[in-house]
Amino acid sequence: MAPLFAKSLFSKKPSAHASSSKIPDLGAPRPAHVSVSGKTLGGEGRGKGAKGMGKGKTIHRRHRKVLKDNIRCITKADVRRLARRGGVKRISGMIYEETRPVIVAYLEMILRDCVAITEHCNRKTVTVADVVFALKRQGRTIYGFDDSSAYPHSYKKSKNFSE
Repeated sequence: MAPLFAKSLFSKKPSAHASSSKIPDLGAPRPAHVSVSGKTLGGEGRGKGAKGMGKGKTIHRRHRKVLKDNIRCITKADVRRLARRGGVKRISGMIYEETRPVIVAYLEMILRDCVAITEHCNRKTVTVADVVFALKRQGRTIYGFDDSSAYPHSYKKSKNFSE
């Protein structure tokens, strides 16, 4: 009986004895990943997106991400809110279109420094301390966030309380 067991386990053709027992067929390919909706997708660990560039056939996404103009994400209400904080009482209609590129350029400068600081610290999350340090580096010190973890070690000031 032992030779029959070994033969059915490693043989290419499934025998009647191998199918009746609960021995798994080790030579069979693993089934593809089945999604919750019942559709079979390629289970290659790439998420819900399509396959890579060199794979030939692609799987169509159900929800395709549409790229939009990010400058339009700065709404009239956002510009109005910033103007109110700056003390502006009344705003012309053309100001909104003129202000959007300025806001985008300013945010790009700050976020470029924030990402550089975050990558230098081997992190993937931008923290408040990164934003504070990026603003300080550009000469725009922001108050209210001054704690000892806000700056890298070379910029920490030693506190002498012996006075």
